[in-house]
Amino acid sequence: MKSVQARIAALRPHPVSAVGMSVLPFAIAVVLALFVDKVVGPGVGATWSKILLDVGIAILLAGSLNVVNGYAGQFSIGHAGFMLVGGYAAAWLTFYGSIHWFGSKETVGGFLGNGELLFLSGCLLGGLVAAVFGVVVGLPSLRLRGDYLAIVTLGFGEIVRVLGQITARQPKNVAAIKERSMSELANNLGGAEGFSQIPGYTTLFFVYLFAFVLLVLVYRLKYSSKGRALLAVRENEIAAEAMGVDTTRAKVVAFVFSAFFAGIGGALYAHQVGALDPKELGFLKSIDLVIIVVIGGMGSITGVVLGAAILVILPEVFREFADYRMIAYALALIIVMILRPQGIMGVKELWETSWWRRGALAVRAKLRGGKAS
Repeated sequence: MKSVQARIAALRPHPVSAVGMSVLPFAIAVVLALFVDKVVGPGVGATWSKILLDVGIAILLAGSLNVVNGYAGQFSIGHAGFMLVGGYAAAWLTFYGSIHWFGSKETVGGFLGNGELLFLSGCLLGGLVAAVFGVVVGLPSLRLRGDYLAIVTLGFGEIVRVLGQITARQPKNVAAIKERSMSELANNLGGAEGFSQIPGYTTLFFVYLFAFVLLVLVYRLKYSSKGRALLAVRENEIAAEAMGVDTTRAKVVAFVFSAFFAGIGGALYAHQVGALDPKELGFLKSIDLVIIVVIGGMGSITGVVLGAAILVILPEVFREFADYRMIAYALALIIVMILRPQGIMGVKELWETSWWRRGALAVRAKLRGGKAS
């Protein structure tokens, strides 16, 4: 018995190396985000930098939605509601907080200065507030599925949009804002006019930092026991319960995880555009995100990345044909759905395809000086 325990202990990695391997992907995510911000962005110019921002935010939003729709098999069409909640929470903190604590509407102070630290705090606050609403929406999913769940999530998105339109007007006078506490200003989110003058803190670094962190987390989730449990719920919920999967916990956790990163995506969107209009983040925005997940392949990480890149860049490519670009865009979607109804990647990842494996074997054989078998 002792020999078996000793063998098991010998197979366990050293605690230091285990921590290093856990942290390494996130360190690489930071380096890649810096590379995109400092090298790729200046290299492609202002126009394509803006497109890269949109692609990164789309990856973050669609990647988080993929956890619910692709992994857990729950059909949600209210993702823009989480996005709007997170955007409002972050904008409230950065706009009013900058005035209360720094005396101006926008305080930058260099890389990770006071303003950008406040922005990061706003992103996390937006994610946490959206996660709370994720619990509220996730609980009905315990008894609903399919079209009925879609209606619930749609209703949530519309409720959030309407509540945003009936909030109090946003005071623009700095002195008037300083006279009121942060809690008193929580309802002053612009109403039907929208929340404006939001500090423009969103950069390529922050967008791709959160996007790469999400990709690392969903990759680890997909190949973990928790992720396999979600996939089991997607394929057959009754069978998953019979095998001991806590389907209640799995679905609620999926909604909370998805809502958290949707809230961060809403915060990034708000601080990129500089304003939050509830009408812009309604049902159609949710449908756009669902289209990205379906086009890329429900349950595929690389599929979501490809879908987000294609559906953001494609309208820009056809911008020269202003009168026909949306027709071309719609036709491209129809063609993809006819030729690949399961999406570009289906349920597979890029590294799981046969041609990728053959290429990897060929490269390995060349490095060893031999021939691929």
